[in-house]
Amino acid sequence: MEGASKRDVLSHLSQLEVQTRSRRNQPQQHYRVKELKAKVEALMLQRDQLKAEIHILKSLHKLRSSLDHQRDGDEDEAMEVGSENSDLLRLMGKHIQLRDLRHAHHLIGGYDVVKTKRGRGACLSLPTAYEGVCLDTYNLEIDLKPAVRINQHNIPPFIPLSSLAEQSDLQSDLRGFLDALSRHLNAFAGRKQQLKLVKEQHKSVDVMESNILCSRLVLMLTVPGEKQAVLCVLEYTDHTRCLPTRVHFESNDEKLPDSALWTTNCSLFLETPVHKALTAMKKTGFIV
Repeated sequence: MEGASKRDVLSHLSQLEVQTRSRRNQPQQHYRVKELKAKVEALMLQRDQLKAEIHILKSLHKLRSSLDHQRDGDEDEAMEVGSENSDLLRLMGKHIQLRDLRHAHHLIGGYDVVKTKRGRGACLSLPTAYEGVCLDTYNLEIDLKPAVRINQHNIPPFIPLSSLAEQSDLQSDLRGFLDALSRHLNAFAGRKQQLKLVKEQHKSVDVMESNILCSRLVLMLTVPGEKQAVLCVLEYTDHTRCLPTRVHFESNDEKLPDSALWTTNCSLFLETPVHKALTAMKKTGFIV
């Protein structure tokens, strides 16, 4: 009886040990599930973007085919859809042709140029855009004779205009200078637009800090459940890009920033525009 009693006690202790291990693994499994959900959300975001691009390309191909039929004399067949759709088709066709011309203009390095001072100078326009939305346009007036030099401009003072001019030989490589300047302006416009979208789309996220160059951004995020606050600091040290080069989190819970869960979120911010990264985190329940 004593031997049986010992076996019962050992069996009971073994069951308790198994239950304890199971409870310890549950939080790890929970975090692992959330980590996988975050990865899935990021992949779904990329998938939706690719689907949208494919849909646009298919639509453009269909429109161009219809326009080719019109030019080949099959206009009556193309117009069977009705006069309203036909007018819309013509307008869209013209829009596509103009956009293609504009794209080709930029591919060959073309900038909008107006001659000034009877040919001794030129005024160049440098437009900026982000995700297909046209933003600010900047102007640069240069003297061409007797030597190429910058005269007047409305480039923001925090853009390193003089440094870019020194790095490029304006006399022989004006195109290189303009391309570098355009990259800086478009990257700044993109970061600025992302900040605007964060404020418009994510009311629960507090923008604690941002500078005029939009090269540093501090956001206050709220973790659901205990309503724990997390500071998200994004630094953009490469001023020719719209994505941050460094992301780190700060929290009262010192273990949180280094957890596998938030390491995934860090990668998400490094690879995705900030407003889209926040949307993905909300969908997976990381933040409110």
